[in-house]
Amino acid sequence: MASTKLAFLAVAVLLLQASWCAVARHHHDPDPCGNSDPAHRCSSLAVSPNGGTPAVMTVTSFENPGDGGSGPAACDGNYHWNGDPIAALSTAWYAGGSRCRKLIRITSTQTGRTVVATVWDECDSDSGCKDNMISTSQAVWDALGLDTNIGEVPVTWSDA
Repeated sequence: MASTKLAFLAVAVLLLQASWCAVARHHHDPDPCGNSDPAHRCSSLAVSPNGGTPAVMTVTSFENPGDGGSGPAACDGNYHWNGDPIAALSTAWYAGGSRCRKLIRITSTQTGRTVVATVWDECDSDSGCKDNMISTSQAVWDALGLDTNIGEVPVTWSDA
């Protein structure tokens, strides 16, 4: 009789633990920039307790246009070396330049690697960027163990 009660108690504990884990796995705070309202312009910090804000990353050159770059960086009007970890944020995340020279943490959802990059530019919709894009230098891709020939990769990011 005691062993039956003990077995029942063990099963009950396991069921409670499994249901708690399922709730914990699906509970998360909303992304501060993930408002579905199209008129919403994100200006809050992109910080999420779940590892960051989801984004799509592309590669770009921050060097002189003769080297394949698209122009000087919006933050300082200068060109930058692609060997440095550099990022350009989409217009909403760029937040009118409030993230200029700030560090952001980018994590590849494919490799799990993380790199810290400096925001030097805006990746605006006039140049083809979507609201959820981060354009980065070759150094970021190298640090994340990614091949730039892929074109676009899923990442998460947050302020560092």
